[in-house]
Amino acid sequence: MFSWILALLLALIVWTLCAAWFWLVKRRRKETRLGLNALAGMHWRDFSEIVRRAMREQRGLQDVPGEVDDSREPRSDFLMHDDQHRWLVSCKHGRAYRIGTAAVNELGAAARLAGARGGILITEGMVERDGRVAAEKQGVEVLDGHLLWPLLQPYLPGDMEARVKNAARREAIRRISIAALGSLTLGLLVGMGYLTSRLERQPPAAPAVEASTPAPPDTAPAPVAATEPATAAPVAAVATPATAPTRPAPGILGDEPDPDPATLARYQKELTRTLATQPGVVSAFWLTRQTLAVNRSDEIDTIWPRVCTEVKRYPALRTVRIQLNPRPGVDEPVRWRQCATL
Repeated sequence: MFSWILALLLALIVWTLCAAWFWLVKRRRKETRLGLNALAGMHWRDFSEIVRRAMREQRGLQDVPGEVDDSREPRSDFLMHDDQHRWLVSCKHGRAYRIGTAAVNELGAAARLAGARGGILITEGMVERDGRVAAEKQGVEVLDGHLLWPLLQPYLPGDMEARVKNAARREAIRRISIAALGSLTLGLLVGMGYLTSRLERQPPAAPAVEASTPAPPDTAPAPVAATEPATAAPVAAVATPATAPTRPAPGILGDEPDPDPATLARYQKELTRTLATQPGVVSAFWLTRQTLAVNRSDEIDTIWPRVCTEVKRYPALRTVRIQLNPRPGVDEPVRWRQCATL
């Protein structure tokens, strides 16, 4: 559950950041670009008219007497004045303009010849870096690109301004929707990855528990097991004076209570292979000579009779210590049991 809460929180954070970026930054850039394209598509007379209107209402400049009378002629430069100084306003109408030093110096010289204090360069294009350096020296103010659109936006025809804003808004909403799908996908991947890694970090606890719990001495049961048949043999001889050896009970595979190491190793291998085929037992392996570890998938009370039935078929292994590991994904402790005691 925690993994999915973490994934949902991550997806929400990523989507919020993307939405803020697309709406506050990319939408404004898109609106500026579309607005400049709309300005560039206007007739030059209409463009000059909204520039004059913006200069009058936002800068407090007025047309110089005598300059408006010949406005029917195709002119892109015109003089305007405030209470103290004249300014030469130059309109470079079009997005293709890349204005450099030469055009700026020419405007500065024309302003001085007209008796103006400086010039105002207005274009939908771009003034390059060297042109801006020259503008500072010539006393020319540059209004291009992102500076021009906020200045002229209030004076556009209503339908043109609405088209520009709606197009920028639709583009931003489309990108925000794509970001929502991407954030949701990222959250699902993170949640599934976290859950998978958590499951993979839960191996059988047998080695770790056995390392921290000392195993009983391997040599302790051996002398007792060796003495038990030694004392039982004379009694059997007295009770039944037969010459034939005693046969093991039905179902007993290992009739030697204290076999040699090779035989004991074979018994241990056979026992682990047999236990692995029992229902509810995943696998079995030997940690030490006297400790058998069993990985299970069922309750202990269910598999324990089956385990003991197989262990008791080998007299040499009937007293081994059996470690029952917890089931995968279940929070339960390790258990130790014995099928038989001495």
